[in-house]
Amino acid sequence: MSNEIAPHSAAASGAPGPHGWADVCAIDDIPPLGSRVVQSSGGDIAIFRAADDRIFAVHDKCPHKGGPLSQGILHGTSVTCPMHGWKIDLPSGEAVAPDTGCTRRFEVRLDGRTVQLRLD
Repeated sequence: MSNEIAPHSAAASGAPGPHGWADVCAIDDIPPLGSRVVQSSGGDIAIFRAADDRIFAVHDKCPHKGGPLSQGILHGTSVTCPMHGWKIDLPSGEAVAPDTGCTRRFEVRLDGRTVQLRLD
């Protein structure tokens, strides 16, 4: 599922509010152990919801060969890339050993039941 951060979006308020935070969607719009893709000018951002409702946001590109992490399998706080099986630790963005590399992380938080992404 994709969500562009734009004022016309029903799920997102669009423009960043105070301190660069933008409403993206309701947490219930992301299934437990699932993801949602947010399009930004810097590339797609994958937002993940863990089983315990913690949320994480990373660049939607595996550091190995650019696979779409949003289409991977979430387990705990890691996601497995669907292309070659690399595991990415979502809190750090780092590949799990023996692999090396990292993907960019983004600050994300819950404001009530609203997922917010920091864009500055």
